[in-house]
Amino acid sequence: MADRPTILVVDDEESYREALSVAFEREGFQVETAADGPEAIDRFDATHPELVILDVMLPRMSGVDVCREIRTRSQVPIIMVTARNAEIDAVVGLEVGADDYVTKPFRLRELVARVRAALRRAPRADAPAGTAEEQIEIGDVRVDVARHEVVVRGTLVPLPLKEFELLELLMLNAGRVLTRDVLIDRIWGPNYYGDTKTLDVHVKRLRSKIEDDPAHPTRIVTVRGVGYRYERS
Repeated sequence: MADRPTILVVDDEESYREALSVAFEREGFQVETAADGPEAIDRFDATHPELVILDVMLPRMSGVDVCREIRTRSQVPIIMVTARNAEIDAVVGLEVGADDYVTKPFRLRELVARVRAALRRAPRADAPAGTAEEQIEIGDVRVDVARHEVVVRGTLVPLPLKEFELLELLMLNAGRVLTRDVLIDRIWGPNYYGDTKTLDVHVKRLRSKIEDDPAHPTRIVTVRGVGYRYERS
């Protein structure tokens, strides 16, 4: 029997937990749930899910803090969920390691599609060692696609899924300007309904990890009014 990926749904509203459980189990996933932050950490450690759907507003421990805690132990995809009037909290979630966010009320079909896309792109634990063709190296930055590893100046730099994909795409197209629309389409998919703040936050986080001086980037440069370019050298 094929493995059924496990999703951890964290939300203090029972109606949302139940609706998402039914929807994702119908789609062939296993679903674990948690109603608050500490319970979410406990369930994460106990079940080792392949993806987390995490509400921002939680009792006892915020979703942002839960996201930060998960990121100390895993790079699994995390999709934040926020009320429409609290999108700034989701942006903070992106800054501490979330991969994407959706706002309530959301369409279940859209969320299922995002989850499937994130799982398709997530690195497998049993991925084979990278070959030369599976590595991208420019200057002192090397991306090993198969291992889902990034090495900067000889140091291993852990990256969440979306940051890794963004860096890979930019480096594969080094010297070329990639528009914001192209980047969003390739990384978040053509049916992405969020705004471009998500891209900007990911670029900012990525620069903080690979640039010598993130305030004056020389690797990932902004082409004003167009998009971003990764410099060849």
